[in-house]
Amino acid sequence: MPDSGPRRIAQIVRLKRDSLQAYKDCHAAVWPAVLEQIRDCNISDYSIFLDEQSMTLFASMKYTGSDFDGDMEKMKANPEVQRWWQKTDDMQETLVDGSEGSMDPKGWWVSLEEVFRVE
Repeated sequence: MPDSGPRRIAQIVRLKRDSLQAYKDCHAAVWPAVLEQIRDCNISDYSIFLDEQSMTLFASMKYTGSDFDGDMEKMKANPEVQRWWQKTDDMQETLVDGSEGSMDPKGWWVSLEEVFRVE
């Protein structure tokens, strides 16, 4: 996937069943610094959906910047985002082989390929 230009992004990760309510509760009150950093990194229309049967979280967002990798480095550098990820990573199980958390260069959420869109 090219680094520049607007695009849609979709990702998945598994939620630990015993963390379901805690995950919902923390996302009902996302820290303002995390929300600000998301916006500052050119991400909008960000949603996370849950398939409770498989405990799969599906994230969908729009990226409207021109330097995705650079914006993600800014996101990773924010201490509040790092604390948020540490909190939420503990509630999740990655599908990325060998990943040790959201700060891992391999990633934590699996990126999905868009195979169809109609607007």
